[in-house]
Amino acid sequence: MRKQTLIMIGLFVLSFQFMHAQGSPDYSGGLKVKFNEDGSKYLRIISWAQVQANYNTDDTFDANGNENSALNFNLRRARILMFAQINKDFMILTHFGLNSLNSSQLSPTGKGDGSQIFFHDVWAQYNVATNHTVGGGLHYFNGISRLNSQSTLNMMTLDNNRQSWATIGLSDQFARHLGVFAKGSFDKLQYRVAINDAAVSSLDGRVATPGGDAVYNGRATLGSKDAGKTYAGYFDYNFLDQESNFLPYKVGTYLGGKKVFNVGAGFFLHPKGAVIDTGSEIAPVLEGEDVSIFAVDAFYDTPLGDDGSALTAYAVFQSSDYGKDYLFSAYGTGSMLYGHVGYVFKGDLSKTRFQPYVSYGTHSYDAVSDNRNTLGIGVNAYLSGHNSKLTLEYNNQSFGEVDSSIISLQAMIYL
Repeated sequence: MRKQTLIMIGLFVLSFQFMHAQGSPDYSGGLKVKFNEDGSKYLRIISWAQVQANYNTDDTFDANGNENSALNFNLRRARILMFAQINKDFMILTHFGLNSLNSSQLSPTGKGDGSQIFFHDVWAQYNVATNHTVGGGLHYFNGISRLNSQSTLNMMTLDNNRQSWATIGLSDQFARHLGVFAKGSFDKLQYRVAINDAAVSSLDGRVATPGGDAVYNGRATLGSKDAGKTYAGYFDYNFLDQESNFLPYKVGTYLGGKKVFNVGAGFFLHPKGAVIDTGSEIAPVLEGEDVSIFAVDAFYDTPLGDDGSALTAYAVFQSSDYGKDYLFSAYGTGSMLYGHVGYVFKGDLSKTRFQPYVSYGTHSYDAVSDNRNTLGIGVNAYLSGHNSKLTLEYNNQSFGEVDSSIISLQAMIYL
């Protein structure tokens, strides 16, 4: 009994220390249980939650024609991530939780579709050489751009640029594919490449019509032999401080904790991922069209002195081909230009710090003449770095005749 009590006290003290650690993006805290004296064998657990209050400035109505409340609450994310190694040559990671739970998805017994907890990531990896690793499972080693592998722990904006998660729900499960990957570095050049199975199910459940536009459900329509694999890669050159690539999650802002300037390029390929019908209503002829997405981006984060002030800037150009005149939700064949910039005011690192920011994106589509434009203006209040922060953001999106605005306040804590 005394031994168990001492163990519990030790774990409490350890977790208490990590809870009050500096909340930098390089924070390697959480609850770490060491299995040997030097800590090379361990289990680490990290947990975080993001809760939002959203005010919609436009009048909206439910399926019954009733006007919706302008103010709504949302559990944007609730996650637990665990990774462990008992040998430096291999590791296992497990990540589970839920996303965007709101009152319309709550169920009396917590068993509704919206309230389900599911695995985001489960993979095993092996170090095959110094700075080179291979692995497999349900993973987040994505291609295309930095934002396609964005960490949700340290975003600068309220949330990620939606179009940068370019295949979410189309060929993957919530931006994760099931497959194998390799990652590592050659001096200052970091890389990640992957070969994956495409998901059979897709958010795009439309049926290709004769002479019509492409739909993204190639594997379900054409089968796994012709349309079952996807290929992805991302490469970035670290000109200044070297970023960690131990985990796939890309940092949004270092708050001046590093001096980083990276230029990257990436791709995603899904042969015959999309389908068109070149026949007629009487005799349909289904053909696959290759999905190909390419991007180049740049990320800069630097302290501006010894007073705690810092600058973060990011820009990306993405060219997307989902097939002939593809347009579904936020995604479509065309091009995207997106960027954001933020400034951390000077201040004591141990006290609350403020970071105003602005983001802007424009997305053109082959299928229509209108561009989708998004503007975000916000401010972060870091109560304890990224471990405890508040974000207030005004976001406007215009596309064709739709012009909508939302004001959001988000509270996030991660331990």
